[in-house]
Amino acid sequence: MKTFKNIIVFVLISAFILGLSGCSSSKQTEGQKEQKVESPKKLVIYTGRDPEVYNPVIDKFVEKYPEYKGNVQVLQMGAQEILERIRAEKENPQCDFWWGGTQDAFETATREGLLEPYKASFDSAIPLEYKDKDGHWYGEIVLPEVIEYNSDALKPEDLPKDWDDLLDPKWKDKIIIRNVAPSGTMRTIFAAMIYKEMKATGDVEKGFEWLKKLDANTKEYAANPTDMHLKLARQEGLISLWNLQDVLLQKYVKNMPLDFAIPESGVPMLVDGVAIVKNAKNVDGAKKFMEVLFEPDTQLMLSEKVFQIPTRSDLPKEKMPEWLKNLNLKAMDIDWEVLNKNVASWIQRWEQEVKGKGKK
Repeated sequence: MKTFKNIIVFVLISAFILGLSGCSSSKQTEGQKEQKVESPKKLVIYTGRDPEVYNPVIDKFVEKYPEYKGNVQVLQMGAQEILERIRAEKENPQCDFWWGGTQDAFETATREGLLEPYKASFDSAIPLEYKDKDGHWYGEIVLPEVIEYNSDALKPEDLPKDWDDLLDPKWKDKIIIRNVAPSGTMRTIFAAMIYKEMKATGDVEKGFEWLKKLDANTKEYAANPTDMHLKLARQEGLISLWNLQDVLLQKYVKNMPLDFAIPESGVPMLVDGVAIVKNAKNVDGAKKFMEVLFEPDTQLMLSEKVFQIPTRSDLPKEKMPEWLKNLNLKAMDIDWEVLNKNVASWIQRWEQEVKGKGKK
């Protein structure tokens, strides 16, 4: 009888302990659920734009989507560098949103399957020539390519009037150019010069001869735009070739003694665009960012504050800034299909056969 009672007591005690254990386990699980916090969303942007351009847009994006506060990462590099990096990361994309690149770069990326198609809400406001028909990329702005110069050292009447004037021996060692291969802007300008000569003479070799003469007058090829602008400001060189928006940013935002001249025969009008990376980790965030970027208020703000020429055709002309209303540009006559088809091989040949050889 005593043994039976002992067994009953043992069973009751065991059940009580198991009950406590179960309650403890249940409470711990509930506590773990309460402590589990969803990882913050992260948006990674590769861009060729300056902080003066991208910071105000990120501020607007975070204001609309506060969950991204402190979780937008920006890597700044040249447009061609972005393409090469996205290509290298194809199997494991590290970028969500590509902001700032040439039409040629985006078309190349589209052919290689690097971009995520997206039919944006503003699609109908972007002209056909400024976008991919299937939504792989959208042109955000048009960038006129101009002659940049040090406004302390040169007067307007002393400037080259056209592209061919850059070949005058009086500009020898007074020209500083951004390193060409990594730069979408410079690749387009140099390809446009080759195309210009080829169209005039029917001979592509004349284009490379033109660039060889320019190389003879070029003091150096700066590693990046910042170095180029600083060297021009310090009068280590007096002239360069660059895009209008960045020249105006240097002049009015950074207060550098730099200005621009518009070549009389016309300027290449580069389309600069955006895209979402294929299989990006945050496609949804990239779509939201693109929509904020293209909002009419955002585009008008960027036009006013950082001198952008928007591609949106539905922006009210009366709200455009005065600098844009008064801008008198003549577009160079370029067959962009021909240029985009040849730019990679032309720049590769220039690097191998022309760069640094003009003075020899």
